[in-house]
Amino acid sequence: MLTEDEKDALFEAICDGDRDCVVALVTKARDAGDDLAVLLNEAMIPAMAEVGEQFSAGEVFVPEMLVAARAMQGGIDIIEPVLAQTDHEPLARVCIGSVKGDWHDIGKNLVVMMLKGAGFEVEDLGVDVANEEFAKALERGNQVVCLSALLTTTKPQMISVVNHLREVSNGAKIVIGGAVITQDYADKIGADAFGEDAPGAVKAVKRALGMVA
Repeated sequence: MLTEDEKDALFEAICDGDRDCVVALVTKARDAGDDLAVLLNEAMIPAMAEVGEQFSAGEVFVPEMLVAARAMQGGIDIIEPVLAQTDHEPLARVCIGSVKGDWHDIGKNLVVMMLKGAGFEVEDLGVDVANEEFAKALERGNQVVCLSALLTTTKPQMISVVNHLREVSNGAKIVIGGAVITQDYADKIGADAFGEDAPGAVKAVKRALGMVA
Protein backbone atom coordinates (compact mmCIF):
# COMPACT_ATOMS: atom_id res chain seq x y z
CA MET A 1 0.00 0.00 0.00
CA LEU A 2 1.28 3.47 -0.84
CA THR A 3 2.18 5.61 2.14
CA GLU A 4 0.88 9.16 2.45
CA ASP A 5 4.34 10.39 1.43
CA GLU A 6 4.19 8.25 -1.69
CA LYS A 7 0.72 9.59 -2.53
CA ASP A 8 2.11 13.10 -2.16
CA ALA A 9 5.02 12.10 -4.40
CA LEU A 10 2.53 10.83 -7.00
CA PHE A 11 0.69 14.15 -6.90
CA GLU A 12 3.95 16.05 -7.38
CA ALA A 13 5.16 13.69 -10.12
CA ILE A 14 2.05 14.39 -12.19
CA CYS A 15 2.38 18.14 -11.65
CA ASP A 16 6.07 17.94 -12.64
CA GLY A 17 5.42 15.67 -15.63
CA ASP A 18 7.59 12.84 -14.29
CA ARG A 19 5.96 9.95 -16.18
CA ASP A 20 8.46 7.33 -15.00
CA CYS A 21 7.77 8.16 -11.35
CA VAL A 22 4.01 8.10 -11.94
CA VAL A 23 4.18 4.70 -13.64
CA ALA A 24 6.40 3.29 -10.88
CA LEU A 25 4.15 4.47 -8.06
CA VAL A 26 0.87 3.42 -9.70
CA THR A 27 2.37 0.04 -10.57
CA LYS A 28 3.43 -0.39 -6.94
CA ALA A 29 -0.09 0.48 -5.78
CA ARG A 30 -1.66 -1.95 -8.23
CA ASP A 31 0.67 -4.79 -7.25
CA ALA A 32 -0.03 -4.12 -3.56
CA GLY A 33 -3.76 -4.40 -4.12
CA ASP A 34 -4.51 -0.75 -3.32
CA ASP A 35 -7.92 0.68 -4.20
CA LEU A 36 -6.95 2.37 -7.46
CA ALA A 37 -10.23 4.30 -7.70
CA VAL A 38 -9.39 5.97 -4.40
CA LEU A 39 -5.84 6.67 -5.57
CA LEU A 40 -7.21 8.19 -8.77
CA ASN A 41 -9.72 10.39 -6.95
CA GLU A 42 -7.54 11.46 -4.03
CA ALA A 43 -4.12 11.98 -5.63
CA MET A 44 -4.16 11.88 -9.42
CA ILE A 45 -7.28 13.84 -10.40
CA PRO A 46 -6.46 16.62 -7.90
CA ALA A 47 -2.96 16.83 -9.43
CA MET A 48 -4.35 17.46 -12.91
CA ALA A 49 -6.81 19.96 -11.46
CA GLU A 50 -3.85 21.77 -9.90
CA VAL A 51 -2.06 21.86 -13.26
CA GLY A 52 -5.21 23.22 -14.88
CA GLU A 53 -5.45 25.97 -12.28
CA GLN A 54 -1.78 26.85 -12.76
CA PHE A 55 -2.36 27.07 -16.51
CA SER A 56 -5.39 29.31 -16.07
CA ALA A 57 -3.35 31.55 -13.78
CA GLY A 58 -0.52 31.82 -16.34
CA GLU A 59 1.93 29.99 -14.09
CA VAL A 60 2.51 27.12 -16.54
CA PHE A 61 1.99 26.92 -20.30
CA VAL A 62 0.90 24.39 -22.91
CA PRO A 63 4.22 22.44 -23.02
CA GLU A 64 4.20 21.92 -19.23
CA MET A 65 0.52 21.01 -19.23
CA LEU A 66 1.08 18.53 -22.05
CA VAL A 67 3.95 16.86 -20.18
CA ALA A 68 1.83 16.63 -17.02
CA ALA A 69 -1.07 15.14 -18.99
CA ARG A 70 1.21 12.53 -20.52
CA ALA A 71 2.53 11.63 -17.09
CA MET A 72 -1.05 11.28 -15.86
CA GLN A 73 -1.86 9.11 -18.88
CA GLY A 74 0.96 6.77 -17.90
CA GLY A 75 -0.86 6.10 -14.63
CA ILE A 76 -4.28 5.88 -16.26
CA ASP A 77 -3.01 3.22 -18.67
CA ILE A 78 -2.28 1.02 -15.66
CA ILE A 79 -5.47 1.83 -13.77
CA GLU A 80 -8.04 1.55 -16.57
CA PRO A 81 -7.78 -2.24 -17.10
CA VAL A 82 -8.18 -2.81 -13.36
CA LEU A 83 -11.19 -0.50 -13.00
CA ALA A 84 -12.78 -2.08 -16.08
CA GLN A 85 -13.09 -5.30 -14.07
CA THR A 86 -14.90 -3.56 -11.20
CA ASP A 87 -18.11 -1.58 -10.91
CA HIS A 88 -16.24 1.73 -10.91
CA GLU A 89 -18.16 4.34 -12.88
CA PRO A 90 -16.56 7.35 -14.59
CA LEU A 91 -18.01 10.82 -14.00
CA ALA A 92 -19.60 10.59 -17.44
CA ARG A 93 -18.90 9.31 -20.94
CA VAL A 94 -17.64 11.88 -23.41
CA CYS A 95 -16.72 11.70 -27.09
CA ILE A 96 -14.58 14.24 -28.90
CA GLY A 97 -13.48 14.91 -32.44
CA SER A 98 -12.34 17.58 -34.88
CA VAL A 99 -15.18 18.46 -37.25
CA LYS A 100 -15.32 17.48 -40.92
CA GLY A 101 -12.52 19.12 -42.90
CA ASP A 102 -10.35 19.89 -39.86
CA TRP A 103 -7.28 17.67 -39.48
CA HIS A 104 -5.74 19.36 -36.45
CA ASP A 105 -5.45 17.24 -33.34
CA ILE A 106 -2.86 18.62 -30.90
CA GLY A 107 -5.37 20.68 -28.94
CA LYS A 108 -7.96 17.91 -29.13
CA ASN A 109 -5.48 15.35 -27.84
CA LEU A 110 -4.65 17.56 -24.88
CA VAL A 111 -8.35 17.93 -24.06
CA VAL A 112 -8.69 14.12 -24.20
CA MET A 113 -5.92 13.69 -21.64
CA MET A 114 -7.30 16.44 -19.40
CA LEU A 115 -10.79 14.90 -19.47
CA LYS A 116 -9.40 11.47 -18.61
CA GLY A 117 -7.36 13.07 -15.88
CA ALA A 118 -10.57 14.58 -14.47
CA GLY A 119 -12.27 11.19 -14.24
CA PHE A 120 -14.24 11.05 -17.48
CA GLU A 121 -14.37 8.12 -19.88
CA VAL A 122 -13.39 9.51 -23.28
CA GLU A 123 -13.92 8.18 -26.78
CA ASP A 124 -11.60 9.95 -29.21
CA LEU A 125 -13.23 10.01 -32.64
CA GLY A 126 -10.16 11.55 -34.28
CA VAL A 127 -10.10 14.26 -36.94
CA ASP A 128 -12.24 15.07 -39.98
CA VAL A 129 -15.26 13.52 -38.26
CA ALA A 130 -18.56 13.39 -40.14
CA ASN A 131 -21.84 14.43 -38.49
CA GLU A 132 -23.08 10.85 -38.54
CA GLU A 133 -20.06 9.62 -36.57
CA PHE A 134 -20.81 12.05 -33.75
CA ALA A 135 -24.42 10.81 -33.76
CA LYS A 136 -23.28 7.18 -33.62
CA ALA A 137 -21.10 8.02 -30.63
CA LEU A 138 -24.20 9.20 -28.79
CA GLU A 139 -25.91 5.91 -29.63
CA ARG A 140 -22.96 4.13 -27.98
CA GLY A 141 -23.79 5.82 -24.69
CA ASN A 142 -21.70 8.99 -24.73
CA GLN A 143 -23.42 11.77 -22.81
CA VAL A 144 -21.43 14.72 -24.13
CA VAL A 145 -20.11 15.51 -27.61
CA CYS A 146 -17.06 17.77 -27.76
CA LEU A 147 -16.41 19.48 -31.10
CA SER A 148 -13.06 20.98 -32.04
CA ALA A 149 -12.22 23.36 -34.88
CA LEU A 150 -8.97 25.23 -35.44
CA LEU A 151 -9.67 26.79 -38.84
CA THR A 152 -11.95 29.64 -39.81
CA THR A 153 -12.98 27.57 -42.82
CA THR A 154 -14.17 24.63 -40.67
CA LYS A 155 -15.83 26.74 -37.99
CA PRO A 156 -19.21 26.77 -39.84
CA GLN A 157 -19.18 22.95 -39.87
CA MET A 158 -19.95 23.11 -36.15
CA ILE A 159 -23.37 24.54 -37.00
CA SER A 160 -24.07 21.54 -39.19
CA VAL A 161 -23.02 19.11 -36.44
CA VAL A 162 -25.07 20.86 -33.76
CA ASN A 163 -28.18 20.96 -35.97
CA HIS A 164 -27.75 17.28 -36.89
CA LEU A 165 -27.34 16.19 -33.28
CA ARG A 166 -30.35 18.22 -32.15
CA GLU A 167 -32.42 16.41 -34.77
CA VAL A 168 -31.35 12.91 -33.78
CA SER A 169 -31.01 13.29 -29.99
CA ASN A 170 -33.05 15.37 -27.58
CA GLY A 171 -30.63 14.88 -24.72
CA ALA A 172 -27.30 15.51 -26.43
CA LYS A 173 -24.97 17.86 -24.57
CA ILE A 174 -22.64 19.67 -26.95
CA VAL A 175 -19.41 21.42 -25.96
CA ILE A 176 -17.32 23.32 -28.51
CA GLY A 177 -13.82 24.74 -28.53
CA GLY A 178 -10.81 25.61 -30.66
CA ALA A 179 -8.62 28.54 -31.59
CA VAL A 180 -11.30 30.28 -33.68
CA ILE A 181 -14.22 29.63 -31.31
CA THR A 182 -15.69 32.07 -28.79
CA GLN A 183 -18.45 32.05 -26.20
CA ASP A 184 -20.53 34.29 -28.47
CA TYR A 185 -20.24 31.74 -31.27
CA ALA A 186 -21.21 28.91 -28.91
CA ASP A 187 -24.29 30.86 -27.87
CA LYS A 188 -25.12 31.68 -31.48
CA ILE A 189 -25.14 28.06 -32.69
CA GLY A 190 -26.84 26.62 -29.62
CA ALA A 191 -23.97 24.72 -28.00
CA ASP A 192 -24.38 23.88 -24.32
CA ALA A 193 -20.94 25.11 -23.28
CA PHE A 194 -17.65 26.53 -24.57
CA GLY A 195 -14.12 25.67 -23.47
CA GLU A 196 -11.48 28.31 -24.12
CA ASP A 197 -8.58 25.89 -23.53
CA ALA A 198 -7.97 22.34 -22.28
CA PRO A 199 -8.70 23.02 -18.57
CA GLY A 200 -11.62 25.16 -19.71
CA ALA A 201 -12.96 22.25 -21.74
CA VAL A 202 -13.12 20.09 -18.60
CA LYS A 203 -15.06 22.82 -16.79
CA ALA A 204 -17.32 23.25 -19.84
CA VAL A 205 -18.19 19.55 -19.89
CA LYS A 206 -19.02 19.71 -16.18
CA ARG A 207 -21.19 22.79 -16.76
CA ALA A 208 -23.01 21.08 -19.63
CA LEU A 209 -23.79 18.14 -17.33
CA GLY A 210 -24.86 20.37 -14.46
CA MET A 211 -21.96 19.28 -12.25
CA VAL A 212 -20.85 22.88 -11.65
CA ALA A 213 -22.55 26.24 -11.97
